[in-house]
Amino acid sequence: MTVENPLFKTVSVIGLGYIGLPTAATLATRGPEVIGVDIRQSVVDRLNEGKAHFSEPDLAMLLEAAVKTGKLHAVTEPQPADAFIIAVPTPFLDDKSADLSYVENATRALARVIKKGDIVILESTSPVGTTRKICDWIGEERPDLKLPLDGRAGDVNVAYCPERILPGRMVFELVENDRIIGGMSEACSQRAETLYKLFVRGALLRTTAATAELVKLIENAYRDVNIAFANELSVVCEKFGLNVWEAIALANRHPRVNILSPGAGVGGHCIAIDPWFLISAAPEETALMAAARHVNDSKPLHVLDRVRKQLDRFKQPKVACLGLAYKPDVDDLRESPALQITAALADEGFEVLVVEPHVDELPNGLAGRKNVIKCDLDDAIHQADVVVALVGHSSFKNVSRDVLLSRSVIDAVGLWQH
Repeated sequence: MTVENPLFKTVSVIGLGYIGLPTAATLATRGPEVIGVDIRQSVVDRLNEGKAHFSEPDLAMLLEAAVKTGKLHAVTEPQPADAFIIAVPTPFLDDKSADLSYVENATRALARVIKKGDIVILESTSPVGTTRKICDWIGEERPDLKLPLDGRAGDVNVAYCPERILPGRMVFELVENDRIIGGMSEACSQRAETLYKLFVRGALLRTTAATAELVKLIENAYRDVNIAFANELSVVCEKFGLNVWEAIALANRHPRVNILSPGAGVGGHCIAIDPWFLISAAPEETALMAAARHVNDSKPLHVLDRVRKQLDRFKQPKVACLGLAYKPDVDDLRESPALQITAALADEGFEVLVVEPHVDELPNGLAGRKNVIKCDLDDAIHQADVVVALVGHSSFKNVSRDVLLSRSVIDAVGLWQH
């Protein structure tokens, strides 16, 4: 459904990755002309052909329609618009603090074309205070503009509105999930809310920019702590020779207990990174979060140790690594513990049979290696001495029990526990 809104005839989305591209395609179906900006020429060329550069349900259809109707096109440099949404990466540096260089570069680039009345919205997960820095960077580039500092209205509006979407459900959750609207002033929050009303059905919850920044970090740190508890339980159960999935299932029958499932570690661009933005900024106040990060970062090493012990039983062992993605049924390899484990086994010289149905080619670090072969599921299991389930892809669940019983099996994700 197209929603007419004269305030936003043109919207620019800067950063056309896992967040920016679904946002741009969704907005393009709601009325505004959308200008997508990405520094990667190959991505821009592909998008202007109506083709996404990653897999996500419903995105291909949405993108193709947006490009064909002329509502969405991509460029490599910001152009004038009424609203600018920044959705660029925020990785961490060697000291685990946030690398804001992508945000700063995007902000300074758009500042050259911004005009009075426009709004700049940051969606990238960022440390508390980043939205304030956006105002400072715009001010340095455009001293002619009054910025909305300390709650005062300005010539332009600035807000922080974090995304809350899950790979595999991005297009749906962009529309249905509640959104936090954190403006640098009340006027900024009002203007941002008007934009998100174009496509969000969930509640739009206003707060300050700093609180919105903190809330996003809280959400991912909370999940990280809960996953760490499950991962620690898996190590405890292994020590006692018990089945962690059975124990968790029974504990979860308590009406006030809801333990998550353990895995090979924690991956993705959010949970594995975002808690560090709080830990690095307030190290003395975040002991629990730091401990959770240690547990989850050490889990792939624990799985590796289990695999090595099984491989030592064979003279020239072959190991089948099932899954490279950071979570089931997606093609996203960012910060993936499964990829980390597989790469470590390859580095140690073992013959590695990789099964990842959601990617066509092996990633850098594995591609081109003589001891690493991409296989289909049946071939890998039949050739392997040791089978390691690293990701719970749906296509892995129906492996024959008889075939598994004739192999040494390490199930890090509870794929075959039942």
